[in-house]
Amino acid sequence: MPRDHRPARSVRLLLAEDGRAARGGLALLLELEPDLKVVARASSGDEVVRAVLTHRPDVALLDVGLPGRDGLEVTAELTAQAPDCRVLVLATAGRPEYLRRALAAGAAGFLVKDGPAGELASAVRRVLTGETVVDPALAAALRREQG
Repeated sequence: MPRDHRPARSVRLLLAEDGRAARGGLALLLELEPDLKVVARASSGDEVVRAVLTHRPDVALLDVGLPGRDGLEVTAELTAQAPDCRVLVLATAGRPEYLRRALAAGAAGFLVKDGPAGELASAVRRVLTGETVVDPALAAALRREQG
């Protein structure tokens, strides 16, 4: 039975994106949601765990392509050091290998970044209920690859 990770207040988010990503765009879109709040940002994999331990977000949104240690490497460390923080990995391009590595590292989900902001907000809420959220097209590609 999945543990319910939903907080009684706004959902606190850490957003870790490659510094070359559109500055603040994703954070602004997420904060249009009344129950989501970006409480910390990181621009490299090396900053993520420290930021999570300092700001205690409910969900960490990690870009696969972070400089330094990538989002997949950081996921394993983060799930070990901050097990109450759910990790949602984001990628510009969905690759089945990335999905496999993210889930093996303990990620609660894996989404392609170019989806609608509403889907990302919904995924954040769903991982808090204990669901594993995976981009449907990527999940289908992984099944075809394994099948």
